[in-house]
Formats: sequence, C-alpha cells, structure tokens
Amino acid sequence: MKVLMINPPYNSSKYKFIGLVAPPLGIAYIAAMLQRNGVTVRILDAPALEYDHDAVKNEIQKYSPDIISITAVTPTIDSAIKTAQISKEVCPDSITVLGGYHPTFTYQEVLKNNYVDVVVCGEGEQTMVELVDAIEKGKNLKEVNGIAIKNFKTPPRKIIDDLDSIPFPARHLLPMDEYKILNMKLTTGTIVSGRGCPYNCSFCASSAMHGHKLRLRSAENVVDEMEHLVNDHDIEMIAFMDDTFTINKNRVYEICETIKDRGLDNYWGCTARVDTISEELLKTMKDAGCITMFLGVESSDQQVLNQLNKNTNINRIKKTFELTKKYGMRTIASVVLGMPGDTKRSIKSTIKFVKTLEPSYAVFSLATPYPGTEFYLKAASENLIKINDWSKYTLLSPVLETVDCSLEELRKLQRKAFTEFYLRPGYIARRTWIDGPIILKTIASIVKGV
Repeated sequence: MKVLMINPPYNSSKYKFIGLVAPPLGIAYIAAMLQRNGVTVRILDAPALEYDHDAVKNEIQKYSPDIISITAVTPTIDSAIKTAQISKEVCPDSITVLGGYHPTFTYQEVLKNNYVDVVVCGEGEQTMVELVDAIEKGKNLKEVNGIAIKNFKTPPRKIIDDLDSIPFPARHLLPMDEYKILNMKLTTGTIVSGRGCPYNCSFCASSAMHGHKLRLRSAENVVDEMEHLVNDHDIEMIAFMDDTFTINKNRVYEICETIKDRGLDNYWGCTARVDTISEELLKTMKDAGCITMFLGVESSDQQVLNQLNKNTNINRIKKTFELTKKYGMRTIASVVLGMPGDTKRSIKSTIKFVKTLEPSYAVFSLATPYPGTEFYLKAASENLIKINDWSKYTLLSPVLETVDCSLEELRKLQRKAFTEFYLRPGYIARRTWIDGPIILKTIASIVKGV
C-alpha cells in the first residue's frame, strides 16, 4: 500500500511579502505516523518545488500510489480539488483523501465533488493510520472515526492529548533546501510545540480545529526536535509556528533553560500575543537565541480589537514593542484591515500607528472570514460576504466591504499600507544595515505584489 501526500500548487500568500516558504508540517506529521506503522509514503510539496499541476500529474503517474492524500486551506481548496481530479485521471483506482482546515469545516461541499472519496476532519495523524489500514484490509470506512464520506460522517476523533507521543515530522521526505525566510535559503526549520488555543479571537480557525484546550509538548521533547533539526538537517534558523508560543510562560522558561543546558546556539523565532510578554521573559528568550517575534497588532482602534475578541489594548501593544526594541528583537507586526466597523479613517489611523511602533516588518492582511470561525458565521449571517470564490481568500484580496469602503477601496488602502511602510527611505536604510542587501529583494517583491 503506497500513499502519496500532496501539498497542492499555490503561488499566492500573504507571507510572500516577507519571503517565507515554510514546510507543510501537517502532512509531514501524518507521514511520520504512517511510516511508524509500516506504510510506504512519499510527500510532494508542490509550492516549495514550484510545481504546477502538470508537474504534479507527472509525479503521480511515476509513483502510482494507492492512496493520494491532499492537504488544503481555504485559498488552496480549488487547487486541491484539481489535484484530486488529476489523481483520478492518472490513477483511477486510487483513493483520494482531502484534509486540512478547509475540508474539515466544509466537508459536505467538498464531497459533492466526484474526484474526492474521503475527507479527514480535524487532526489527521491517528485518523490516517486507521483509514489506510481500513482501505488496505477492505474494512467498512464507517468504522473509522474522524472522517466523512459520501452521505455519511463518522463521530469526531478524540484529540491527541500526549503530543510527545507523536513522532517528529518526516522532514526527510521534504525538499528541505527549498524553504526560506526573508528570501534567504537559511535552511529554515519550523516546529509546532503545542496545539489548541484558550483564546477566542473571532477570525482564527485554530481553536475550532484543535480545540480550546491548550496541549503542550514537554520542553525536553521540543529541544530534542531542535537538536534533530540542527544535527540532521543543518538548520540555521528555527521558527516556532504555534498560534501563540508564549501562552505558558513557565514552559517557555523551561525550553530556554534546556536550550542553554544543551549548548544549542542556533537562532529562533516565535509567535506571541502582546499580553503574554514581560521584560523578564523577553530577556530569557533573547539569551536562549530568540531573535524574531511575530506579534498580533491587528488594529489601532480599540473597538475593532474588542470585536476581534483580542482581549488587549493599545497601550499594551505599545509597551510590548518598546520592550522588543530594548532587547533588539526583530519583529513582524501582523495587522488586519477592513473588519466590519472599520472605516477609511480607522484604517489610515492603523497604518500610521503601525509605523510608530517601528516593527522590523509588517504584514497588512485584509479581513477574511474563514469557514470554521466565529467571524465567518457572523459575516455570512449578516450577508457581509461579497466574494464566494475561495481562491480569493488569500488575505490579500478583499472579500467583504466595510461601512464606507468598497472592495476596490480596501485594496487601495492595503497597497497604501504596504507602500507607506516599506518605501520609507529611513526604513530601507535601517533594514539594509541590519539585514543586508537581501532586504532590497524583499521590498521589491512587496512593491511588485501590491
């Protein structure tokens, strides 16, 4: 039984502006679980290899798998379904499986497509192991929890409580030399050290996918994986991709202490909420090699922040960025423009506010209601959504209007945000001094992209 796991072709992402191409850890985790259980598996990461659907078709034909499992988020669902179609053309007897955030929350819509046989709903490691076993032995798929098939959905699978029990992602199946950050091939490695989120941000699907219960890997297990990245893959920069790495401060302290005890001297970065950062924590993280933080700013309008359920305030945002500057942290400010209630005035105020924070980089996303989120349910019920083409749900294309902003006006305001932030002579000079001439390539891609 041969399984091919595919990250489908995709060339539009908000992260292209900071030159980030990251490994698809979700399918790499599943591949590792399958290999542990004796399954022959291969991964095809089309975006990293810059493969189009024709190239993917050739790879499917050469490998001739029995099961083709395709991952999808909302903007890649059309590409994923096209990949499923190609799979059926090349290997008509294969079983096509779709998984990931978008299929989990829209399985009924996805299964209307004749090219998709099974949808894995929720976390896929244990589900895929049982699904592959059931297919190989000819069992009734209705006995496998956590899936949906035509006209039938099985009971949800219990979440994995002990994350240390999951093997590290099968990175040996990934094109590790193709991943980069800031357009530099730094042999970048990514780690997810926990799942679930206790917060209730209205625009985030993570808690719907992984639950509100925060499940954390042990500090020892996390640093074991860091050592694995360094020793086995020559990784220079490690990025923690958790929703919020800094939620449990004691665990962060433990990780930092373990890093220092083992003599690891690699650089790393993480995501963080501004209300989880203290000076003591920042100092400890910096001493353990942390140099980059991805921080959610979202808006300078307190009403918008409240609407997003961010549970923070403008003063706290300012204080956190002051602390990061004090400790020389590279920061990436994440901003959302065009939430219901946003106006031209509030958006322009947010753009101005972000510049005063002086982050190293900024990502200005357009408000996008993803299936599975509170935001999507509210936007759909109030008929706010103007675009129903999932491929446009990239955070770079407007899909809903605000009180006084049309779709085109929102797009212009996003362009204004990127150009005003990145095309400041002082900013360019400062970042070139710090990050080197490579930053000019990043800025050029931003100007071209917006």
